[in-house]
Amino acid sequence: MQRKNYIFTSESVSEGHPDKICDRISDEVLDLILGANPEARVACETLATTDFLVIAGEIGRAKFSPEEVIETARQAVKDIGYEQEGFHWKNFKAECRLHQQSADIAMGVDANDNKEEGAGDQGIMFGYAVNETPELMPAPIRYSHKILQILADERKSGRAAFLQPDAKSQVTMRYENDKPVHADKIVISTQHIEGFSAGDLAREVRKIASTAFENGMLSDKTEWLINPTGNFVIGGPDGDCGLTGRKIIVDTYGGAAPHGGGAFSGKDPTKVDRSAAYICRYLAKNVVSAGLAHKCTIQISYAIGVSRPLSFYVNLHDTGNVSAEELERILPQMADLSPRGIRTHLQLNRPIYARTAAYGHFGRTPDQDGGFSWEKCDLVGELQNHFNIKQAVAG
Repeated sequence: MQRKNYIFTSESVSEGHPDKICDRISDEVLDLILGANPEARVACETLATTDFLVIAGEIGRAKFSPEEVIETARQAVKDIGYEQEGFHWKNFKAECRLHQQSADIAMGVDANDNKEEGAGDQGIMFGYAVNETPELMPAPIRYSHKILQILADERKSGRAAFLQPDAKSQVTMRYENDKPVHADKIVISTQHIEGFSAGDLAREVRKIASTAFENGMLSDKTEWLINPTGNFVIGGPDGDCGLTGRKIIVDTYGGAAPHGGGAFSGKDPTKVDRSAAYICRYLAKNVVSAGLAHKCTIQISYAIGVSRPLSFYVNLHDTGNVSAEELERILPQMADLSPRGIRTHLQLNRPIYARTAAYGHFGRTPDQDGGFSWEKCDLVGELQNHFNIKQAVAG
């Protein structure tokens, strides 16, 4: 029997965290290439360390200028806010080692007279939704992201000029009857300017971060740990090396749901690591939003070069009022789960990815230009009609 009373913790990292800088640059390069050719193939990786970047990987069906790629990276770092001695957007050295995609990989993905377009790799992908927050996301990761988004907004506006870009958060929630009821512990480590006292920092950060929580989630019993090391002046790539794809649990559900293992950032949507994880979130969110279950996990699997999924699995965690087996039958009829079908259904061949690089790929608001299209709930009516269910969940 599933536990109803427990505590659970998730973490997030800011856009200025070294790994997130790399995710952002990789996705900015992806957007640059897709903006020129929506059918381009991109697998871009970034490494960042003190005063130095390496941008590497493969590109197909598109031409690119190394100088343009490096300038794209500089503008991303500028937007994040790095103007420090050990890492400054104007001054860091950079190498672009992008090259053409392997012909062997391209052969497996390309469609021809004898086969449909295949998946860009083998693997397993998951999607998840739960009705414990308005976004149908787990509460601990939702609050962890919100804390850092608010801190970043305050920093960039100048209202909290003592803050610097690198930061991490961690929220421990107490659940009763399987619902989040209280934030028991909150950890925030944020880079700050030299000479700003620990006491002032703790007081100001706590005041700002508290605005991320609805009434009742905080109390005088909430334990706050702010900059537990005592000092955090050296940050970003000057303090720690960063790599693309090293924060996959931050990117998804904060550990509340499985992850297939593949990272998202820097990959064009022929890579099912990314696009199939998006379609699984989309389907799971529509199931929960339609009122068919309180919680839903979906798994899908692929083989490289093969168009159709090898498996499709739905788990309602004993919270459903419909058959998971029936969902396994009808969901693939509502959305084509081939790589081409996913890209078409969610309109993924667009430069919409840099905005996903920080604060989570899921639980976001769909944008008018198609960003976060996997967060739409446009299958709700069809699902409710199929099961003759009228009650929907906001999300």
